[in-house]
Amino acid sequence: MSNDVPEISASLVKELRDRTGAGWMECKRALVETKGDLDEAERVIREKGLAAAKKRAGRTTPEGKVLARIENGRGAIVAVGSETEPVSANAEFLGFAERVMDAVEAQGPEAVKELEGDRVDLVARIGENIEVVGAARFEAESGEVLAAYVHPPAEKIGVLVRALATHELARLVAMHISFASPRFVTRSEVPSDEVEAERAILSKLPDLEGKPDDVRAKMIEGRLAKGLFAETVLDDQPWIHDPDRTVGEALAEHGAEVREFVRYALTQ
Repeated sequence: MSNDVPEISASLVKELRDRTGAGWMECKRALVETKGDLDEAERVIREKGLAAAKKRAGRTTPEGKVLARIENGRGAIVAVGSETEPVSANAEFLGFAERVMDAVEAQGPEAVKELEGDRVDLVARIGENIEVVGAARFEAESGEVLAAYVHPPAEKIGVLVRALATHELARLVAMHISFASPRFVTRSEVPSDEVEAERAILSKLPDLEGKPDDVRAKMIEGRLAKGLFAETVLDDQPWIHDPDRTVGEALAEHGAEVREFVRYALTQ
C-alpha cells in the first residue's frame, strides 16, 4: 500500500459494516478509496447503494410479504415486495418489513417515507429491488371492530377491515375480500363514468336489438348487477362462505356493515 494511504484495519472495516450493513470487501474498497476516512467511506457506500436502487427501481416485485397487526383499536397493514421468493424469507428483508409495520402502526402510512434510506441500503446489500407496495392504518370508532387476514402459507395477500360487526364476522369478511378482490364496499362508491361506460357497452350487445326500451333498460341493469357490480362491489358479491347469498345479505342478517377495507396482493 502506498505511503499516503493508511493501513485499513479489520476493526475499521467492521465499524463501517456496522454503520452501513454493506459487505466486507465493499467496505474495504470504500475505505481504500477514501484513504481511511470513515465518514467519507460511508457516504461512498450510500451513494453507490442509491445508484443501485435507482437502477433496479423498475423491476417488478411479485414476491415478498404482507404483514398485518391489530392492537388497542388500531390496525395496520403493509405489503413489502421483493423480486424473488428466497429474498422474501431473508432475515434482513423480514426485519425491514417489520420496521415498516412498526412505523405505519405508530405514525400512519406517511411514515414509510422516513424508511427510504433503509430501503435503499437493503437494495444495495441484497442486490434486487425491494418496494413498499402498500401501507394503511385504520382506527376503530365507537362500536366498530377491526379484522385482518393474511392468506397462508405464502403471506402475499392480506386484508384489513373496519366494520360494525362481531370480530368473527369481520374476519370472515376479510377472508372473503382476500379471495374475491372487490374494489368498493357499495354500488354508490363505483365512479359514475365507469358505470356509464359499462352501460354503453351492454346497450350495444346484439341480443338487445329490437327490444322495447323498458325491456332493454331492465336487461342492461340486470347485466350490470351480475357483471360489473358482482365483480367489483363487496355487497353484491356472492358470499364465499354461503354462495347462495350476497355479502350484503349476510351482513344485513346480523345488522352488520363494512365501513372500509384495504387489500394488498403481491402477484406476478
